[in-house]
Amino acid sequence: MTALTDRTDDRWDDGLIARSRPRPVDRPENGSEPGDGTEEGDEALVRAVSGAGNDGGKAPAPPLSPEGQALRLRLDALRQLVGLSRTRLDGKTLAEAGRVLDEAAARRGLSPQHTVVAIAGATGSGKSTLFNSLAGVQISETGLRRPTTAAPIACSWSDGAAGLLDRLEIPGRLRRRPRETSEAEALRGMVLVDLPDLDSAVGAHRDHVDRVLALVDAVVWVVDPEKYADAVLHERYLRPLAGHAEVTFVVLNQVDRLPGESADLVLDDLRRLLDEDGIALGEHDEPGATVLGLSALTGEGVGELRELLGQFTQEKGAATRRISADVDRAAVRLRPLYVADGHPGPEIGETARAEFEDRLAEAVGAYAAGLAAERAWRRNAGKACGTPWLRLWRWYEDRRAPRTLAGLAALAAIGGRGTVAPEAPAEEEVTARQRVEQAVRVVADEAVTGLPDPWAQAVRETAVRGAERLPEALDEIAVTLGAAVAVPSVKPPRPTWWPAAVLGQAAMTLLQIYGGLWLVGQIVGVLEPRLMPPVLLMVAGIIGGPLVEWACSIAARGPARRYGQDAERRLRQAAAGCGRARVLEPVAAELLRYREVREQYAAVAAGGSRLSTTRQ
Repeated sequence: MTALTDRTDDRWDDGLIARSRPRPVDRPENGSEPGDGTEEGDEALVRAVSGAGNDGGKAPAPPLSPEGQALRLRLDALRQLVGLSRTRLDGKTLAEAGRVLDEAAARRGLSPQHTVVAIAGATGSGKSTLFNSLAGVQISETGLRRPTTAAPIACSWSDGAAGLLDRLEIPGRLRRRPRETSEAEALRGMVLVDLPDLDSAVGAHRDHVDRVLALVDAVVWVVDPEKYADAVLHERYLRPLAGHAEVTFVVLNQVDRLPGESADLVLDDLRRLLDEDGIALGEHDEPGATVLGLSALTGEGVGELRELLGQFTQEKGAATRRISADVDRAAVRLRPLYVADGHPGPEIGETARAEFEDRLAEAVGAYAAGLAAERAWRRNAGKACGTPWLRLWRWYEDRRAPRTLAGLAALAAIGGRGTVAPEAPAEEEVTARQRVEQAVRVVADEAVTGLPDPWAQAVRETAVRGAERLPEALDEIAVTLGAAVAVPSVKPPRPTWWPAAVLGQAAMTLLQIYGGLWLVGQIVGVLEPRLMPPVLLMVAGIIGGPLVEWACSIAARGPARRYGQDAERRLRQAAAGCGRARVLEPVAAELLRYREVREQYAAVAAGGSRLSTTRQ
């Protein structure tokens, strides 16, 4: 046999290695070819969906079809999803998604005019015979010796598929051309690959099958009446590829061996098994796998398969559907990483924030500091409007008690934190730190409600990192703000009515002095004895002074309370601001990142509704 150099309608290839010079093809004006990494090559796959031909770059590319646009959006979303998740998930988890992106990019850079179809089957199923029957020439060896096919063999119905075959790692010596007939013209654009037996005893053969099946656009599974229910076929191949139903053909070969209605019964049982595998069947014009019976030996049904494959090839959408199915499967496997059973909120709830701030306020003793500020305000008001004799007594008491002890006692009144004064007991310091840790733990648990485990762990780690120096920061706040309202040397503002109270107390004091002097004058005989008037004046002064002080204390209650509340609010706000900056804001940023990746995952999963979310 010799290779043909000039083909005519009545001459066809002999099935060996094609030695004829390939027909010239138009090249783009800029010299680029599909698959060379240029923008034209990158758009090849999605242009194929709309049925665009290769015009050599001389005409503008037609607009993308809806299917091609949807695929591009999903691939972009998957790429962004992987990028956003790299710092949160390990590389092994994202390996499948990365492989899908790599294979999609590789396929998009190759010929959109060709559809690569693999013929796969178990030992003795007759796949090589079917391969030869479709090619119209003896290309793949057939026989009783097993395994017969040792390496993938390709048959291309048109030129320009070299890049696709290189990607499949099929050497030139195993590339063939079919017999050129009118029937073969219907398959123009198809690249058919005969695979080794999927259940071969030779491990290298099975490796060839797995490698090529991951790269082809469609698969024709050939089964026979004896092995159509084989567990290896269904569990290792059909079930994991259930989402690829639209690019799957299942052929029951050797129906000539089944008498009467046995072929229909076996086909029905085959459809039942495929349904159990989760493979949607393309019946009643619905998208799904194609199932039919034929005999590659007698030719029964081969013409129907050839017609189906020709129509399938001319649609030029197999590559897009295959990649979409790969994205669907990757989305299903990634689902536990981005979607949990719960319903996470958009951010930390207001209730959780309020409880977190309340716990921090308790840790810094904001309530006790407010009470101390209120007492300090009332004490200062009492000094302003108290009787001179009482003020002298208080001055004497202050002189007796060292100011340092008074200051420490006031700081201790902040209450319960125990970390302000160095002399505070160690157990109180532990208690304050435990309060802060509990507050952080509670708000983190609230934030991760409904999040998948990887992202919940990331949120918790963020909260823990932010809380490492939080107790010390709260200590500084308590010292600077809490001491300012608790130490007696720091006087709060006096009431506005203080001058009137001072004048009133001065008047009462003058009455007492005047009455006392009057009474003394009468006693020494300087003045005329009239006991009642000076006594009344002294009694009025003695009673009036406490009355003025009592009235001032009543009037001071409201302002003192507001002053204490204002001091408590300032301390609360300072503690809350510290907690927000160190814990809440980093946690909110982590939740925002999760929402971003969740949106990207939703875009990736869009269009994958055909695939059951429980299928792996």
